[in-house]
Amino acid sequence: MRRLLSLLTVLNLVFAAPSVPQWSFDLKQSTSGIVALESIVVSPTLAIFFNRPSLDPLHIDNHSALGALWDLRTSTVRPLEVVSNAFCGSGALISNGSMVSIGGDAPGGGINQAGNQAIRIFEPCASPSGEGCTLFENLETHHLFERRWYASTLRIFDGSLMIVGGTHANTKFYNIDPVNSFEFFPKKEATTRPSAFLERALPANLFPRVFALPDGRVFMIANNQSIIYDIEANTETILPDIPNNVRVTNPIDGSAILLPLSPPQFIPEVLVCGGTQTDTIDPSLLSSQTPASSQCSRIKLTEEGIKQGWQVEHMLEGRTMPELVHLPNGQILIANGGRTGFAAVKSIADPIGNSNADNPVLTPSLYTPSLPLGRRISNKGMPTTDIARMYHSSITLTPQGNFLIAGSNPNDNTTVGAKFNSEFRVQTLDPPFMKVARPRLLSMPKKLRFGQRISVPISVPPSLIGRDIKVSLMDLGFSTHAFHSSARLVFMDATISPFRNILTFTTPPNGRVFPPGPATIFLTVDDVSSEGAWVMMGSGASPPTLE
Repeated sequence: MRRLLSLLTVLNLVFAAPSVPQWSFDLKQSTSGIVALESIVVSPTLAIFFNRPSLDPLHIDNHSALGALWDLRTSTVRPLEVVSNAFCGSGALISNGSMVSIGGDAPGGGINQAGNQAIRIFEPCASPSGEGCTLFENLETHHLFERRWYASTLRIFDGSLMIVGGTHANTKFYNIDPVNSFEFFPKKEATTRPSAFLERALPANLFPRVFALPDGRVFMIANNQSIIYDIEANTETILPDIPNNVRVTNPIDGSAILLPLSPPQFIPEVLVCGGTQTDTIDPSLLSSQTPASSQCSRIKLTEEGIKQGWQVEHMLEGRTMPELVHLPNGQILIANGGRTGFAAVKSIADPIGNSNADNPVLTPSLYTPSLPLGRRISNKGMPTTDIARMYHSSITLTPQGNFLIAGSNPNDNTTVGAKFNSEFRVQTLDPPFMKVARPRLLSMPKKLRFGQRISVPISVPPSLIGRDIKVSLMDLGFSTHAFHSSARLVFMDATISPFRNILTFTTPPNGRVFPPGPATIFLTVDDVSSEGAWVMMGSGASPPTLE
């Protein structure tokens, strides 16, 4: 009898024990209204989605909207008037807090103007819901030097926008009318800068992967090639190719990310994952069933690291069109994409409906940069979704600390009834810390200076011991076509007071380490992250600025 009672006691304890929080997908009741093929967080409460002229259900002024404001608090959407066709454009936040979207498709489509020379400006929005906030466009006064479709963008050391590459005209697959040049917004000179690098990387050089290094130079990847470009000297340094003939830019999309920068040296390292190992980019010789590469390549951008070259490891599966996104604790989320095929729409020998890719990857993985080679990538404890996120999908970290996932449309228009439909469902991917007591940043100055040591009030739950403390300064980036433009994480030296009520940290020394402009600060204690505090890093002046 005693044994039976003991057994029952043990069983009661087992079943009564609280479950350990896990990662989870959360499907929102509201839809995105437009296919969210581009997304960017523009305030603590708002994200912008962009699409092309289409038959999407969200309307404004009696026509389908091309833009939408997503409320991160309420998971609701309101239309945003977009004059020009932003299809396959890019963008970033600049030093005065404005979001700048550039480029797009040449056909206007209905009432919309051609977008491939467009510059769209969304100024800082004080309304938490976006009410009354608009997008400014004037193609006569604000336009690019060149027509650019599939160009990349990057916020650089003076808070301005660098614009890289693209194509002059709509193309079915690879780049047939290249824009092998750079330009800037606001304009820095009277013409564009030609790029020998982009010329060498043809024809698979669309949406180059570009990163601002902490010395002010820019690291670039296109096709299977890489360089460091010096903006001030207008010179390039050729670096080793991606190993094993793996190609990683559109239409053979892998993804890439600048790994977290840590004081005092802020040594830059770049990670590149996915793409395809192929000797040909002739679409008639490619298949929707061609296996994507599982290769991840990592390089340290020091003199010694460049000599050593790329370090190779492998994901748990091949991925085409994945995206790599920072977590506040320094890990990297690997999400979205397919196991086989390519980017673009109905342009290879055997598309799946209209899709050049197949076999969606439905379970995300985590990459931990600090672990030894071969042990960095895992999907243990990660959830599986039933929504394919293929071509024209987007994902971004939010100030709330979870990931906003939307879009997917490997079709020429709004399409239903295909294996890969136009996707309007919106999900968040929620880390385990969303379900437990979290640290809180109780207040934060709206502006922070470079090299500033500052103390702010915080609260830390008693459940957290406080052995591991990280404070991250982040640019949440602009998600488009398997790449997160301008995404950045800089760790700051930080301490917590003995009573755990004051956080003291030191901001980066200058705008080369973190380009001036909007940022989100997260406090992570024992792998539990706070909600982010939205701040202005620097003076908030319009670019160019070094403050």
